[in-house]
Amino acid sequence: MFIGENLTNLRIMHGYSRKQLSEKINVTEQAIWQYENNYTTPKMQIVNDLKSIFNVKSKYFYKDDVLNRYFAVENIPFMNVAYRSKVMNVISKTQAEAMHVEFLDSFVNYLTTHLNLPTQKIIQLRDEAIHYLNASTDDRNTQINTVAKLARQKLGFRNDTNDDLLFLIEKSGVFIFEKSIGEEIDAYSLWTKNDRAFIILGNVKRSAVRRNFDIAHELAHLLLHYKVEFTNLNRKEHKAIENEANLFVGAFLLPEESFIEDMNTIAYVTNPDAYIDLKKKWKTSLQVLGYRAAHLGILDAKKHRNFYAALHRKGYLEREPLDESLAIQRPQKVKSIIDLVTKKGIVDIREMMEKDWMVETSFFHRLTGIELDFFDDYLKHDQDFELVNVNEFSTSITN
Repeated sequence: MFIGENLTNLRIMHGYSRKQLSEKINVTEQAIWQYENNYTTPKMQIVNDLKSIFNVKSKYFYKDDVLNRYFAVENIPFMNVAYRSKVMNVISKTQAEAMHVEFLDSFVNYLTTHLNLPTQKIIQLRDEAIHYLNASTDDRNTQINTVAKLARQKLGFRNDTNDDLLFLIEKSGVFIFEKSIGEEIDAYSLWTKNDRAFIILGNVKRSAVRRNFDIAHELAHLLLHYKVEFTNLNRKEHKAIENEANLFVGAFLLPEESFIEDMNTIAYVTNPDAYIDLKKKWKTSLQVLGYRAAHLGILDAKKHRNFYAALHRKGYLEREPLDESLAIQRPQKVKSIIDLVTKKGIVDIREMMEKDWMVETSFFHRLTGIELDFFDDYLKHDQDFELVNVNEFSTSITN
């Protein structure tokens, strides 16, 4: 029997309205509603069209999907999705991304069921930050700088580099994935109700420094804005939250004492080209370096305006020096977990796709951002011709 809920879950995750999906498979919007509510069963040709659109097997629509088996109901609070975005949250978009994280959460549950994960530093850090923020009488700027400093310390950062930024945040317990989110949204993050932290990074081609900014920005939301209902914020409140996250980024990526020492070596503080070595060291943009210098009072308002004008004049607001050469950090944690559980025989990738998830490789590529070749490598058959016996065989022939 066709299970309409499975179709609903896939449709929402992909961001399609019923009307948009109906146009893709040449049926009426009412027909999609009937399929999803189990009033009618689609013909096999329609099922074939649906499986092609969503990269699943035909049987996906006739058995309980992964959300029914590996996902804790209501574990993803879509009201708390924190966007790194140029626009205010749109409810339909937020619901689509929340559904995407439901599938990701199911995937992580599937992979880690038989693993004992270490204590999650990110939860300890969040709780310590919340305790400080609730008890502190410091002004908000001081609070944000204190939490940023605490984060570098607790997550094991050195004070002279951000080279291991993504690795250390993944190691702390955050699950980071890449996804095609769209041009208007750079990244988003959230805590599940079961205290699992997710950061979803857009995979539109960006620079290494832009990626680092997005990671630090989402870390700010995870630590400073726990349980904030982002979908209920008005424009002014949303801007204030984003400004707090931006302030955290500067303090986190450019620790005060080390950065001030570096700035003492800059002869012409209004010339962006004088900061290029610092960009290479800290893997942050020239804009962020200037913003941090201004916030610390190294650049007064006039000098910062001159600095920004020079960025504009040189075309650096569009593309900065080193943007093409600095390597972009990419998530590795889930790939390492997959490698571990397959080598230990806990998970068989072919069985996972065919039997448990009932999907194609491209489904996991879209879901996780992990390249297709990674999954395909686990699907190759190991063919052994037992060449160790060749010498023995040839000897018997010659005799």
